[in-house]
Amino acid sequence: MTAAVPNRKQIVLPVNGMTCASCVMHVEHAFQEVPGVIQVSVNLATEKATVEINPAQFELQEAIETVDDAGYNIPTRMRKAHFIGLTEESAKLFEQEIANNHGVRGVDVDLVAETVTIDLIPGLITSDDIRQVVVSTGLTLESIDEDDQRDSDEEMDRLSKTEEMRYFRNRFVVAGPLAVLLFLAGMRDMLFPFLPSWVANHYLLFALAVPVQFWAGWFFYRAGIGPLRHGTINMHTLVALGTSVAFFYSTAVVIFPEFVQGYGFGTQVFYDTAAIIISLILLGRFLEARARGQSSEAIRKLIGLQPSTARVIRDNADITIPVEQVSIGDLVLVRPGERIPTDGEVVGGASAVDESMLTGESLPVEKGIGSMVYGATINANGALQVRASKVGKDTVLAQIIRLVEEAQGSKAPIQHLADQVAAYFVPAVIGVAGMAFLVWLVVGPDPAFTWAMLTAVAVLIIACPCALGLATPTAIMVGTGKGAEMGVLIKDAKALELAEKLRIVVLDKTGTVTVGNPVVTDVVPIAGVTEERVLQLAASLEQNSTHPLAGAIVSAAKDRRLDLEQCDILENVPGKGLRGQVQGLSLLLGNMRLMEETQVDLRGLAEQTEILAQLGKTVVCLVADGQGLGVIAVADTIKPDAVIAVEMLHEMGIRVAMLTGDNRHTAKAVADQLGIDTVFAEVLPQDKSAYIKELQSKGEIVAMVGDGINDAPALVQADIGMAIGTGTDIAMESADLVLMQGDVRGIVKAITLSKRTLRTIKQNLFWAFFYNVTLIPIAAGILYPLFVNDGVPVVLQPFLGEYGFLNPVLAALAMALSSVSVVTNSLRLKVAKLI
Repeated sequence: MTAAVPNRKQIVLPVNGMTCASCVMHVEHAFQEVPGVIQVSVNLATEKATVEINPAQFELQEAIETVDDAGYNIPTRMRKAHFIGLTEESAKLFEQEIANNHGVRGVDVDLVAETVTIDLIPGLITSDDIRQVVVSTGLTLESIDEDDQRDSDEEMDRLSKTEEMRYFRNRFVVAGPLAVLLFLAGMRDMLFPFLPSWVANHYLLFALAVPVQFWAGWFFYRAGIGPLRHGTINMHTLVALGTSVAFFYSTAVVIFPEFVQGYGFGTQVFYDTAAIIISLILLGRFLEARARGQSSEAIRKLIGLQPSTARVIRDNADITIPVEQVSIGDLVLVRPGERIPTDGEVVGGASAVDESMLTGESLPVEKGIGSMVYGATINANGALQVRASKVGKDTVLAQIIRLVEEAQGSKAPIQHLADQVAAYFVPAVIGVAGMAFLVWLVVGPDPAFTWAMLTAVAVLIIACPCALGLATPTAIMVGTGKGAEMGVLIKDAKALELAEKLRIVVLDKTGTVTVGNPVVTDVVPIAGVTEERVLQLAASLEQNSTHPLAGAIVSAAKDRRLDLEQCDILENVPGKGLRGQVQGLSLLLGNMRLMEETQVDLRGLAEQTEILAQLGKTVVCLVADGQGLGVIAVADTIKPDAVIAVEMLHEMGIRVAMLTGDNRHTAKAVADQLGIDTVFAEVLPQDKSAYIKELQSKGEIVAMVGDGINDAPALVQADIGMAIGTGTDIAMESADLVLMQGDVRGIVKAITLSKRTLRTIKQNLFWAFFYNVTLIPIAAGILYPLFVNDGVPVVLQPFLGEYGFLNPVLAALAMALSSVSVVTNSLRLKVAKLI
């Protein structure tokens, strides 16, 4: 278990050069050698490392050098800031402050030009972060070479694998035709006797093979042999080793034919084998890169939604500025059809706004003065004036992108099995290839060396740790992206795995299954007291409370145009009510539990109170100087989709419970309307997590759904915490999944998506393991004893030759397609129907 670290911090670093599951292990081990690193998780699909650090001990430069020494790379970028009146003292202060950010690698100050050049990690620190440091140090900034858009564009290219696809495509375009020529020449005697004899000249074949081996195939040497300097090996080590054996043996036959013949080796060359292997794997890498690019489509769409400019009012002028320069408090103008640049409050105009990119809901939302709008949503039909309240990385869209990236970078527990296998996979394959070579060198058919060599090459080439490494992260990437498009934000891959075992969902009531805007439905006074007097006193007591019931009572009083009185000595009784003094009266307003504890006589109201409670209404009692004055009934409307959601959960075999602070009568009435199985009522906020813990103690995997601050402990305690996105930030931060809509059917979407994603992961892992476990023994020659006497049937000879040895070319094809098939299977999640 990791020791507690007081100032633990998480950073996410891009890592270039990873190609397979073995690379993931190597990079993780490299980070673990860096002082200050507490924990690290590396994701092959996103090519990022999520690193938990102790800021007091961690040095970014040391991490970069350690990862670079392991054969990989953390990319950096230069950004220049121009100042006015920069002095040596102010520059030193700025340098000290900016260096505290763990995204900064180094700072270079030019006092003559009044510029500071910052060497930074793209995405880890932005121009907005630099400006905040400028403000904190009291300097005057003239400008920054704005590269945030460039960072965004490059991140889009990286996610779409544009450069990677271009690299492998260009090399395949050269290697493919040359491999075909080598194949035609190599098979001339058997299949193409009409070709002239000179096409099979060994020197010509050598000349054709060199560019394939050492230009098109140089990637495999660079990516595979480089790590050998650090005592590690990966998938490309296998490819480089396998093709090199075929190439250099053939070269020995060409240059030293007499020597080779003298030792009884075969004189056949295998340039075509090496070239076709390289070509097929390059093709496979191209197809894999394209498929992986498609798996990141959702996050690329989100990044692409961010507007680049904004129109603001400054100094009474309407100007257009980069969106990075919008400050909190700026008045932003948004014309019809434009994307809203940043989060804010509408202070002028009215319109309908398309918020589907946030919630997945296609219907536009009406906005007027006082409404909140969010960056990247589309203003449909009216001009709006928006006062910016959140900018940059604090906007809802930026937070969604961050949550999706964190989820895509997280690891599901099931992935640990693949990681453990990958750690030993490549060395084990090399060992199998070596054993196969020795065995067939001794007992193989003539020429034994040739068959032993081809068998070893087939084993090296057919093994595919890539499929193992991509099985989990690609499914998580597509699944979390699909969720984001549907308004379901999955914050941690662990929740995906637990969802399959989920047997009970616990729902908060107010704001979750109900609208959350209760209204006063009944005011029942005792004899001699008017409804207006009861409502006036209650509203005076509640006017400074933030509780939803307080809002309903105050609104009802204002609707009747009642004047509210000054309230003194206000005391909150958690989960029960309020105490205070109004006009010299000592007032008590609360639920029946509070009345029972204070022994208030409510006999004149008991019957009416019971009737109201049985109707599902929340009843609060008003007491003045120990004497009951009346009761107020408040009702909250049940969300129309809640009944449907509960029915769907039951159809999935999941029980549904409700956890609420309301009295038992109200809670039961709501539960009966919804068809909920179990009700926990009159639960104090601090006790909610205890009820979740009690269910877990019975062996239940529990999901908790809530939207309020008082739900946060229960959301954390639950195996899967789901926050309604219309709720509080604290609830959403505490949850494992966030439902951006207030629609309770989002619970069904989340569970369905989680189960389908996990099912895809299991399918991927099964086929990755099955592929390797089945085909590696075949490549090693395990079928030879079956065919040694009768020979291989004609129909199988194209695959197994005369004796049952797998053709290395087919091994390369199978290896190339294995990774593509895993990624393609994950992509099916993009079209999955969640409800």
